[in-house]
Amino acid sequence: MSCGPIATNRSERPIKAGAIVRRKDSISASSGKVHNYTSVMQESAPSTVIHTPADAKAATERLRTAVHSVIVGQDRVIDEVMIALACGGHALIEGVPGLAKTLLVSTLARSMSLGFSRIQFTPDLMPSDMTGTEVIEEDRSTGTRRLRFVPGPIFSNVILADEINRTPPKTQSALLESMQERQVTVGGVNHPLPDPFFVLATQNPIEQEGTYPLPEAQLDRFMLQILIGYPTADEEAEIVRRTTGAAPKPTERVLSGEDVRAIQALVREVPVADHVVRYALRLVRATRQAQDAASPNTPSSGPKLRIMDYVSWGAGPRASQFLVLAAKARALLAGAPTATPDDVRAVAKPILRHRLQLNFNAQADRIGPDQVIDELLREIRVEDTGAAGAKELERLVKPAGA
Repeated sequence: MSCGPIATNRSERPIKAGAIVRRKDSISASSGKVHNYTSVMQESAPSTVIHTPADAKAATERLRTAVHSVIVGQDRVIDEVMIALACGGHALIEGVPGLAKTLLVSTLARSMSLGFSRIQFTPDLMPSDMTGTEVIEEDRSTGTRRLRFVPGPIFSNVILADEINRTPPKTQSALLESMQERQVTVGGVNHPLPDPFFVLATQNPIEQEGTYPLPEAQLDRFMLQILIGYPTADEEAEIVRRTTGAAPKPTERVLSGEDVRAIQALVREVPVADHVVRYALRLVRATRQAQDAASPNTPSSGPKLRIMDYVSWGAGPRASQFLVLAAKARALLAGAPTATPDDVRAVAKPILRHRLQLNFNAQADRIGPDQVIDELLREIRVEDTGAAGAKELERLVKPAGA
């Protein structure tokens, strides 16, 4: 799948059958002038019919099978990446070198017939190397010259930002606009990015010399932080057998871009009970007890937890939004009719771990974000809704018109 502007004064390349042609408007921020450009996206996989949660579950099972034909093990990592994709969010993947982070992302992109770009972040990477630039183009028939925008690798569906913390903040901020606004601004002109659009960034937790830690504002834009560990002995043996034998078969394309958008729409429609939302809010607000204590006008977030002595800054409202949304996505991918507190607990670590700022006491006692979250999950209980909760759950899962 490719996406990019086509020059109007050049002969257009033939568009293959089945391609989707989209003409979009780019509005200049300075003059308000509307600039038109055409993008061509080739859908290689046939679009399936996804209208119900059962359709979404079957589609994601096909996707999981296609990914596992290349990736050995890492079930939790694959599930968390699929949750991010189903929600339309971005993910920060952290793991030591050699754990197939790049292969996982590229395999997902091929399985979904989506465009894939890998950007290797280095200290000398400039924003224009990623977003694109304007070049002077001469029309030989008239002799006139004009500026033409040449899109960079960010104009794709799945972006692998490899070692994102090795590039200066200037380039990181250019990626921030793409992640949040789903557009790129060059020369005062806003260029929309393809849809769907995901950024999957990687970090190496071992070597931190010569790196530029991501600011909290950009970390907060990542929906999940996914940790990749070493494979088991059996999984590593299978990896060796696969990679030292015959060349593997091409990855099967099982989903299209339209299918991904349909799944994202279904995630938003998954019902969630009020007590589940309140449970997610209590988890997030409990991380802000230090700030609540310092502000006399802020109501208490509940009983004081000892583990919160290690937290200097807690998670913001975006964490509450992502916690509920990820719980809905997990329920949908599992074929469940509604999100439950178990779904909230299952996604709490990847949602919260990069949003907690720990203090020196935590470092001295060797306390990490996951240990803080484990304590939160043990101490904060789901409220007992009794008969009222059962009635609400029945109302949520009751088919329309029944």
